[in-house]
Amino acid sequence: MNSTIERTFSSRRDAELAVERLVQEHGFERTDVFISSAGDENSAGDTPSGGDTATHLEPERTDAPLSDPISVSVDINDDSRVAIVNRVFDEIAAG
Repeated sequence: MNSTIERTFSSRRDAELAVERLVQEHGFERTDVFISSAGDENSAGDTPSGGDTATHLEPERTDAPLSDPISVSVDINDDSRVAIVNRVFDEIAAG
């Protein structure tokens, strides 16, 4: 059965981590995994992470395009792999 599983993440970092785990650890094809802004605007998520955060030498940064969560969707052709996607998404979201 063909299906699509989608989850939103608060940061681009978390979305990319979910993709990396699915592709590298579980063998999903990269062409079956999609990342996009969950809203109409280009976004790096709605929570700063990585390079979007201030260092100890600078004040809080406001230049990151933070507006909407990041959506990750996975096209699945094998029902037995649905649990893998949900587990990875749950682990990253809880992280």
